Amino acid sequence: MTPETLADYPHTLPLTTRWMDNDAYGHVNNVIYYALFDTVVNTYLIRAGVLDVQRGPVIGLVVESGCRYFAPLSYPDEVTAGLRVARIGTSSVRYEIGLFRSGEVQPAATGHFVHVYVDREGRRPTPLPPALRAAVERLAGPPGS
Repeated sequence: MTPETLADYPHTLPLTTRWMDNDAYGHVNNVIYYALFDTVVNTYLIRAGVLDVQRGPVIGLVVESGCRYFAPLSYPDEVTAGLRVARIGTSSVRYEIGLFRSGEVQPAATGHFVHVYVDREGRRPTPLPPALRAAVERLAGPPGS
């Protein structure tokens, strides 16, 4: 499989690695990739005005995630996270993310998160609110569709 390029992602967010992200082998530990995925998804939703992490009646719970690694990242790499939406269901969204080292054409890693949206109190699946659906529809499209 040939990894995508940054142009395959309709939304991007610049991120930086941190000193503490490196592990004993001198590269960013795998768990940090997932934190970067979570950061780009939630930053997009917060900035779009569709996620209130403190009081919103609907929250997204991760029910599936995955990552494919192509090249190591390490501190002090600057990274651009690309974000797209591959699938929108009644109460779920599959987000796909690419992490690109500054100046690189191919991603260092690609991954996905599937969020099921639930009501905050009962934690039962709930249909995507219209504003959330509209925000994720702006990111929908190939190649993961």
